[in-house]
Amino acid sequence: MKIAFIGTGVMGKGIINNLLQANHEVHIYTRTKEKAQSLVESGAIWHATASSATTAADVILTMVGYPKDVEEVYFGEHGIFEAVKQGKIVVDMTTSQPALAIQIAQHAKKLGMEALDAPVSGGDIGAQNGTLSIMVGGEKATYEKLVPLFDIIGENIVYQGTAGSGQHTKMCNQIAIATNMIGVCEAIAYGRKAGLCMESVLKSISSGAAGSWSLTNLAPRMLQGDQEPGFYIMHIIKDMGIALEEAERMNLNLPGLTLAKSMYDELSAKGFDLKGTQALIELYNA
Repeated sequence: MKIAFIGTGVMGKGIINNLLQANHEVHIYTRTKEKAQSLVESGAIWHATASSATTAADVILTMVGYPKDVEEVYFGEHGIFEAVKQGKIVVDMTTSQPALAIQIAQHAKKLGMEALDAPVSGGDIGAQNGTLSIMVGGEKATYEKLVPLFDIIGENIVYQGTAGSGQHTKMCNQIAIATNMIGVCEAIAYGRKAGLCMESVLKSISSGAAGSWSLTNLAPRMLQGDQEPGFYIMHIIKDMGIALEEAERMNLNLPGLTLAKSMYDELSAKGFDLKGTQALIELYNA
């Protein structure tokens, strides 16, 4: 299959490498070619514009930073929709606004293309290992065409419903993660204050009722002082902002998410935007 991948960030690189290892022809676009050099050396074909990469492919996957970036790569100059060809399938894997996913799907349909919103969860580890959770919205027939492709990069692949449903599901995911991270940090802060060996504590609680992905994968990084990003703080802030906007639109009060966002906003103000979400522990180390 000829695939275009727009965006080669922390997670994008892992996904692209898995696609290359599965012998797909992968065309990539990123603003700075140097950042994609390792992928080019592995066999990816770099393009100077998103429309050029799109022209060379049958399926176009996008994973960029913010909704404004999604709009730019789809609707902007030299964007995906400039390279119009009936039958192409576009899949936005960015965590973005449900309304934008619907807009992309509607525009793609007018052009004779198909579209899915398919945000993922699992961080850098899941991307590298091909074990991502993929939450898919759009036409079910389109989803079924791409299941073999999704199987290469993910393990838990679930069709959620019409366009925008994947993004709404990802908001549920981010809400659970953001509030759970507070619990993980407070458990560590409490254990340290009590004089416990936290490595031993994690062995006891990670596999019990308190178990979570964050407790298993990110708590050890907290103990080691490892703040390298599997997922950037600036991006979880973006996601929480989208979720709170959607909640307000639905007249839904989410006090836990509001607290989590205020805490991450505090970290952002201290210069932690490019650190991993596990750096929340810094608020308890002070």
